[in-house]
Amino acid sequence: MLPATYQIPAAIVLLIGGLVACFFGYRLFRIVLAFTGFVIGALLASSIFGVSDTWAMLIAAGIGGLAGAGVMLAAYFVGVALTGAALGAVAANLLFTATGQGPHYLVLVLMTVAGAAASMYLQRYFIIVGTAFGGAWTLIVGLMALLGNSSAISAAASGNVWVAYPLSPAPGQRWVPVAWIVLGLIGTTVQLGWTGGERGRVVRRKKKS
Repeated sequence: MLPATYQIPAAIVLLIGGLVACFFGYRLFRIVLAFTGFVIGALLASSIFGVSDTWAMLIAAGIGGLAGAGVMLAAYFVGVALTGAALGAVAANLLFTATGQGPHYLVLVLMTVAGAAASMYLQRYFIIVGTAFGGAWTLIVGLMALLGNSSAISAAASGNVWVAYPLSPAPGQRWVPVAWIVLGLIGTTVQLGWTGGERGRVVRRKKKS
């Protein structure tokens, strides 16, 4: 968890990153990948040190974040596949949520693999939906923290499970999943209609001469 003086800056970073991902995720996909990699790398690296080791934690977060961003950018198509895999996992959980049960691990694996495979053929649409909903969740967490929600402030700095996993709602905040879905749909619509660029694959195949 980041020291208290750095929690609001962390919330601002989440808010801006979520806004970019939600409404410009496809057009700026490499930037979104770098941001995601930076956040993941920073969280993993900074968790090695305690809150009292402020400078060591910040240095580790910076190094880990840069390494994470570099890995995500280098593995561009892996990022596309991971987007599809994440959507597959979310779909599996949503299907079983209505029955009050968690998905069987085989179903979860199959949906994840299917999502990853489909994303390589329908890259534009998987990236748009994935970044819209991922950005919407990040935006909500950052906004809640800036508005003074104590649970969100703590979670924004420490990476609590409900931040990383949208199907685990924020404690005591039942409106959050509804707002996430609505904002994700708005982001998807905006990207499909205006900011998502031309139709087709992310990387266009060269025509044979």
